[in-house]
Amino acid sequence: MALHITEECINCDVCEPQCPNTAIYMGAEIYEIDPSLCTECVGHFNEPQCQVVCPVECIEIHPDHQEDNATLMARYHALQKV
Repeated sequence: MALHITEECINCDVCEPQCPNTAIYMGAEIYEIDPSLCTECVGHFNEPQCQVVCPVECIEIHPDHQEDNATLMARYHALQKV
């Protein structure tokens, strides 16, 4: 389950440096999350760090990218080889 940032984003810039996979980037108007890089911090932490630090709680499960922990862990391992 990759995460995504909703329109409530206030562009505070606290989430981007917390992402261990550099999946968060500044989009056209708000921050966005690349679902091909997001592991929800599986392999790094016990919970998604971007959600922990977000002051407006605008980071949620991406409705089009619902994945299980095995898939997220496989992505984590693949990203570590890059």
